[in-house]
Amino acid sequence: MSGGIRTPGVERLHDPVVESGAEEELERSLRPRLLGDFVGQVQVKEQLGVFIEAARARGEALDHVLLSGPPGLGKTSLAQIVANELGVPLVATAAPALERKGDVASYLSSLEPRSVFFVDEIHRLPRALEETFYPAMEDRRLPITVGQGAGARVVNLDLPPFTLIGATTRAGLLTTPLRDRFGVAPRLELYDAADLGRIVRRSAEILGVEIDGAGAEAIAARSRGTPRVANRLLKRVRDYAEVRGAGTIDAAIAVEALELLDVDRVGLDRLDREILAAICSKFGGGPVGLSTLAVAVSEEQDTIEDVYEPYLLQLGMLMRTPRGRVATPAAFAHLGLTPPEGEARLF
Repeated sequence: MSGGIRTPGVERLHDPVVESGAEEELERSLRPRLLGDFVGQVQVKEQLGVFIEAARARGEALDHVLLSGPPGLGKTSLAQIVANELGVPLVATAAPALERKGDVASYLSSLEPRSVFFVDEIHRLPRALEETFYPAMEDRRLPITVGQGAGARVVNLDLPPFTLIGATTRAGLLTTPLRDRFGVAPRLELYDAADLGRIVRRSAEILGVEIDGAGAEAIAARSRGTPRVANRLLKRVRDYAEVRGAGTIDAAIAVEALELLDVDRVGLDRLDREILAAICSKFGGGPVGLSTLAVAVSEEQDTIEDVYEPYLLQLGMLMRTPRGRVATPAAFAHLGLTPPEGEARLF
């Protein structure tokens, strides 16, 4: 298979023929490379496994895939895995980098047959560019306008079969025409402590870190249900163990390191607690609007909604209501506060 046209700005994350140096680098990566190595998300893996096997048996491109869910759960890793399992190149970009129709055309026209084209944050794709994707996804053709004014004409450029994989943390922001053009649309959910413990032990082995089961469980319990957070905490605990300990991570070392990082026993960090404290103390438990809350904690609304709220909702410490955000009794208990009484409370 030829290397294809390497369009400026295109990141080639996988190629069937990998040089030895790059192979060694990939072996050190914490990202799994095959579905069998991917921990958790059992239903998502089963779905993708069936569809990948069917496409591979027919020698066709996999149908377009939309991966949704909170950040850090492995959407990018799954895109890489799909390309690896199919034995095809992966070309990656992010929707904010696509500003003009020419940007989309440069990517699509450079794809090799059955390639995987990964677009991260696809919900941020400019609406005007969505129409460029419609004929490409459905009919594998790319309309290009040649000329200007009255003499302009549209020429259709044929595209090779390809798989578009879109990743989004906010599937509700996708337009219906775009969302309906994805044939496979699994949603990734936050991980439980058992799966996160397996991820921590696997990552520790790759990093060459000695860790016992209790140490892995301590890190997993404070990882917010997110593998990305688990790997980040593992690296920081490793640093602490090397400086303040004997280099081995056990439960005591893990807890000491995580306390130093200001990550509490359920995985809440400083900003999590500031969000809860603002609702509980400044606004009497809520309801409080997202924009007001963002100003109160000096954070962007999107960051609160996409990064912090999903885990607080899962813990049952926060509720979203039509009137705004409300702290639950569990939030007051975690902060050591007494919930206010009165008709304004929603619990």
